[in-house]
Amino acid sequence: QSLRQLSQRTISTASRRQLENRVPEKQKLFQEDNGIPVHLKGGVMDSLLYRVTMGLTVFGTAYVVYELALASMPKK
Repeated sequence: QSLRQLSQRTISTASRRQLENRVPEKQKLFQEDNGIPVHLKGGVMDSLLYRVTMGLTVFGTAYVVYELALASMPKK
C-alpha cells in the first residue's frame, strides 16, 4: 500500500510540475497586432499546415472538375 501511495504521489507531483499555465503568453502572441493572420501566428507549423491544406484543396477541386468533364463526354 505504501508503494501505491508513493507511485501516486510521484506521478501527481511530476505532472503538476510539467503543467504550467502558458495561456497569458499565448494570448499575448495571438493578440499582437503585427499584420499576420491569426491562423498563421503559431509559426512554421501553422504555415506548413495551411499550405498543405490549400494544396490538397486546389488539387481536389481540379480533380473533381476533371472527373466531371470526363463524365460529361459521351463514350465512343
